[in-house]
Amino acid sequence: MTSYMNIMEKIEQGAKEAYAGVDMVNSPPHYNESGVECIDAIAAALGEGFEFYLQGNIMKYLWRYRYKNGTEDLKKAQWYLDKLITEVEGCYDDKS
Repeated sequence: MTSYMNIMEKIEQGAKEAYAGVDMVNSPPHYNESGVECIDAIAAALGEGFEFYLQGNIMKYLWRYRYKNGTEDLKKAQWYLDKLITEVEGCYDDKS
């Protein structure tokens, strides 16, 4: 198990070095192909379900931050939370 963990750590370190200087939270290059942002395609495909997709990603990044990417995962959770706030702003405010 230790050798597996060492291999995985080396792979993750190599990936971090390869993406040095790239904003992996707000503009990861692997989420934009041919000028289309993946998040926009997902929103279009899911319609009203997009809100739940955002909630799931917030939970995922909060769940794993201690075990995978630390602060970067917290920033990703914040990114998805900001997106969710923008998406639903005003929709659920008046519950009287």
